[in-house]
Amino acid sequence: MSARQLLAAILLVGGALAVAGPTAAERRGDDERGRMLFTSKECARCHKPRGERALGPPLEELRRRQGMLELAGRLWNHAPAMLGVLEWQKLEWPRINAPEMADLMVYLQADPTRDPAPNLSAGQAILVRKGCLKCHRLRGEGGTLGIELTTYPGGYDSPVAWATGIWNHSPRMARQAAQIGVLYPRFTGEEMTNLFGFLKSVAAPSQ
Repeated sequence: MSARQLLAAILLVGGALAVAGPTAAERRGDDERGRMLFTSKECARCHKPRGERALGPPLEELRRRQGMLELAGRLWNHAPAMLGVLEWQKLEWPRINAPEMADLMVYLQADPTRDPAPNLSAGQAILVRKGCLKCHRLRGEGGTLGIELTTYPGGYDSPVAWATGIWNHSPRMARQAAQIGVLYPRFTGEEMTNLFGFLKSVAAPSQ
């Protein structure tokens, strides 16, 4: 096997590992628990079945066949608008833990097998292009407002852990972006998959 072929094989295996599903230690998501969570966290107040009056996109747009990291990107994109509505209604941001996120993802029909293998070089480019390093650091280089991305605790264990972390972080990020005058980054297509894959590939080993 040539050096080029060996490198290609390493990247292929690394990409597959980067989008692996929930770890064995995580509880398997449940559709009914997810439905109940969608109601208890007040999501159903703004996301109703198509045809009913509501502030947010209809439920059918949220509940569709999609990848877990694809859904994580959609949740991230949703934060600024949702934060504005919650502040207007004087409501708190609904925090979600990892078991709850697993249930919610099943209810919203997200499946890790629907996410493609990540493009690690594209993920690295996204990290720069989206302005993540204006606040965060990678191997000590970048901003000082956020954490060092190679040691993000628990964030790269699985798509469920990643989605949980960015959901709970996104309102702070939205406020911070407004304060320092930068655009809140949004993700389309496979961008979130590529970013997650790259960060997982360079992350320090869990202690």
